[in-house]
Amino acid sequence: MQRPPPEEFVLKETKPHLGGGKISGDKLTSTYDLVEQMQYLYVRVVKAKDLPGKDVTGSCDPYAEVRLGNYKGTTRHFEKKSNPEWNQVFAFSKDRIQASVLEVTVKDKDFVKDDFMGRVLFDLNEIPKRVPPDSPLAPQWYRLEDRKGDKVKGEIMLAVWMGTQADEAFPEAWHSDAASVSGADGLANICSKVYLSPKLWYLRVNVIEAQDLQPSDKGRYPEVFVKAILGSQALRTRISPSRSINPMWNEDLMFVAAEPFEEPLILSVEDRVAPNKDEVLGRCEIRLQYVDRRLDHRPVNTRWFNLEKHVVVEGEKKKEIKFASRIHMRICLEGGYHVLDESTHYSSDLRPTAKQLWKQSIGVLELGILNAQGLMPMKTKDGRGTTDSYCVAKYGQKWIRTRTIIDSFMPKWNEQYTWEVFDPCTVITIGVFDNCHLHGGDKSGTTRDARIGKVRIRLSTLETDRVYTHSYPLLVLHPSGVKKMGEIHLAVRFTCSSLLNMMHMYSHPLLPKMHYLHPLTVSQLDSLRHQATLIVSMRLSRAEPPLRKEVVEYMLDVGSHMWSMRRSKANFFRIMGVLNGLITVGKWFDQICNWKNPITTVLIHILFIILVLYPELILPTIFLYLFLIGVWYYRWRPRHPPHMDTRLSHAETTHPDELDEEFDTFPTSRPPDIVRMRYDRLRSIAGRIQTVVGDLATQGERLQSLLSWRDPRATALFVIFCLLAAIVLYVTPFQVVALLTGFYMLRHPRFRHRLPSVPLNFFRRLPARTDCML
Repeated sequence: MQRPPPEEFVLKETKPHLGGGKISGDKLTSTYDLVEQMQYLYVRVVKAKDLPGKDVTGSCDPYAEVRLGNYKGTTRHFEKKSNPEWNQVFAFSKDRIQASVLEVTVKDKDFVKDDFMGRVLFDLNEIPKRVPPDSPLAPQWYRLEDRKGDKVKGEIMLAVWMGTQADEAFPEAWHSDAASVSGADGLANICSKVYLSPKLWYLRVNVIEAQDLQPSDKGRYPEVFVKAILGSQALRTRISPSRSINPMWNEDLMFVAAEPFEEPLILSVEDRVAPNKDEVLGRCEIRLQYVDRRLDHRPVNTRWFNLEKHVVVEGEKKKEIKFASRIHMRICLEGGYHVLDESTHYSSDLRPTAKQLWKQSIGVLELGILNAQGLMPMKTKDGRGTTDSYCVAKYGQKWIRTRTIIDSFMPKWNEQYTWEVFDPCTVITIGVFDNCHLHGGDKSGTTRDARIGKVRIRLSTLETDRVYTHSYPLLVLHPSGVKKMGEIHLAVRFTCSSLLNMMHMYSHPLLPKMHYLHPLTVSQLDSLRHQATLIVSMRLSRAEPPLRKEVVEYMLDVGSHMWSMRRSKANFFRIMGVLNGLITVGKWFDQICNWKNPITTVLIHILFIILVLYPELILPTIFLYLFLIGVWYYRWRPRHPPHMDTRLSHAETTHPDELDEEFDTFPTSRPPDIVRMRYDRLRSIAGRIQTVVGDLATQGERLQSLLSWRDPRATALFVIFCLLAAIVLYVTPFQVVALLTGFYMLRHPRFRHRLPSVPLNFFRRLPARTDCML
């Protein structure tokens, strides 16, 4: 039996003060009830008018300064404008307020010393409270005063109120916690933001044939192939077996394309004239905006495309269109597939690309990111260790990023986010990172946000309408071994709109129909997933502020398929864990045969005689027994969502040399060339074997999860099925059941459906321990 992981790596249940104490049990109370309330003093500086001229020219360069105790925030300044409009919000955390007066000052920007133009003072005891969904507080005009309290020329429009992080102004506000961050770039990098993944399509290019090609050497048989380029992706067909000027291929090339379609598809027909020399016989450019979109398995129409040839005239390239040379192709954007950009074990979305094919949502996932504790110092600043942490969560096409908490090992985010759920057998991933781009960062692009750890939660392991509040250990594997980087405190609730719809989902195929009607090969899927992750990371890193490449790759588990002795060992022991049950049954039967427990042996003899005399009781007894075991295990059903298990992953017991191999570069950095080639080949082959072993373990673990209540809905469905099966098989003659089963198994192919059967779909949706793998 496997020992439990050490205390520091274990999930801890917590009882935080959610929703300001308004949350009762598991019931929904408000739109912002999964986090602890944080009080803020908000100041909205809208605009000013009639400001006096301070310069020699009689104009002013005004800006506003909002000061509360030691905290000071400033608006941008306008040049030579007496009626500036700022419309900026400042938020001061109530926990850190050490003053009783709020001061809003208008100043004139100057080279030497900024001139004071006037101010407005507010007593904190007089500031009103605002609770959403109340409408925002209307700003008012206030006359400016000098330092003695006398009215001076000029007015400023302000709104001042006390609120919480549920306020609409919260995401756009300047925060007093980040007072040390300077510059617009730095402030943009610490805000909370929502990002959307680009819409990805599979592009299928079916190259059929070409006609009337004109090779330069007419005296030889041309060796023609087609090269297709889309952005950074380049694929080519085999050399046509019909070595003529009318070659045939009928070959499919698959690409990943993202909306908006910026790059065209460039096809070139080339002739292999020498071992390392290819001659371009013609090329064509196809804009993806005009390509047919296919939603089902019916083929689209084929088209002939004219091939252009570039000829050099007096040193300049000119297009020469050979109308005689053309290529026959079928090109379509596949809307019926789901473009896999995540590891298939941790998919957060399984919908097809085309929106017309989406089913109705089955519920809502709510995530409250509360706080983190015990974070490790990630970098050095002013001679001491510091961490500027933020969280990223990814589910479906929506990515969220919390605000960065500056210089804290115990940051409090208390931010809540919501996602629509279309399938319960999906995973949400939450990662914690250290922000290394606060002060404009490194312009060379070498600075990377450091990973602090991540958490995965499979929705099907959550009971509906229950609020889960747990502190998750943040575990990261380093070349020196597994390390706990801190803990993150989350609140999660999965609310189901229709239990019937969700139960019905368990009979559906996991992926869209096209994956089964026209399956893609394993190597195709690997290559396409690699391209999809590249596109997603590139697009999100171009957002403002960017969600950086290293963050996206860590969240999408890029590189998780690479060979590792540790993972292979862990997968082997997972299989042994599954087979352990069979070994236990064998030992138990051996004990019965050896009369270790006489009473049990006598009971088994009686049961054996009954089943031999009444064979029709065999199947009802088995299903009834499974039903009783399922009901019995209900008492010990898991109460917590699964989390990364260091013992299961063999992260603690790994030999340093094995870790050195796991963190080795690919290709390897070992010196001799021959060893390098063999070593890389071994690792890539072993990576495939590792995947197969992992898949075998997954199937066995799914069988185990039928009765474990790891997925409460699936186990409930199976237990009910066992009871009904026991009753039906009890009243139906055994011979009839055996006959019907035999006929069904041997039915004619025309009566078989190409899509997976309902039991198989149900089985594939069962959770496995892949979620707990580090």
